[in-house]
Amino acid sequence: MTSPTLEAGAAHAPTASEYIKHHLGHFSTKHQESVVDFSIINMDTMFWSIAMGILGCLIMWMAARKATSGVPTRFQAAVEMVFEMVDNQAKGIVHGDRSFIAPLALTVFVWVALMNSLDFLPVDMFSAMFKLFGIEHIFPYHRVVPTADLNGSLGIALGVFALMIYYSIKIKGFGGWIHELFSAPFGIAMAPFNLLLNIIEYAAKTVSLGMRLFGNMFAGELLFLLIALLGAMATTFGFVGHVIAGSVWAIFHILIVFLQAFIFMMLTLVYLGQAHEGH
Repeated sequence: MTSPTLEAGAAHAPTASEYIKHHLGHFSTKHQESVVDFSIINMDTMFWSIAMGILGCLIMWMAARKATSGVPTRFQAAVEMVFEMVDNQAKGIVHGDRSFIAPLALTVFVWVALMNSLDFLPVDMFSAMFKLFGIEHIFPYHRVVPTADLNGSLGIALGVFALMIYYSIKIKGFGGWIHELFSAPFGIAMAPFNLLLNIIEYAAKTVSLGMRLFGNMFAGELLFLLIALLGAMATTFGFVGHVIAGSVWAIFHILIVFLQAFIFMMLTLVYLGQAHEGH
């Protein structure tokens, strides 16, 4: 005979759709009622973005502080490999002063890689911790991966857009940049069409940069949730499938995490390199 406690627990157990919807919810300043609402701030995205930025700076600072001219430690060797990889890419793409752009690209790569890596944390870890400490009513929703939030990825892309404008004006001058907007690529006689085309190009670069990162990380997060639901099945197949699928996807996701950080860094260099060149 089934006990009333078990029946009540089964009655209140979330369905698969409710489980996914809950885990895809943000801890925000207010509930979002429309598709676009710039007054809403996703506090979890802000917290983890800033935290990973601080952690990335701390890692780079520790590597620089402990760097030696002799035989490097494994930590120093790993950081030097990443630095040389980014610096070589910057030399091949950006033709001009790279004293700021190369460190910027390194910062972007490390920051995005750290934010993406948060996807390896167990999907139910924070909800379980909040329940353990009795604060689940304070944090009813919590998403960890900032790059799986469109606001986070587009926010970084807007920063790259601002740098594109900055370097275009710095290299060509304000007048030269305005002239290029109206004269490239079809000549000044086609000024209205050139301006429209250049505006679309700037918008496409920014949106595609943010959407590409968001789409890949959101898909990875969603797949981890589906695998977690597979493990919730009270069968041998569910448990074995959860372990096998979770392990395989986690290993494959390592490639996605660092590949997306590399692609974002490369596109940042390409766009800033184009800002240094004229049509």
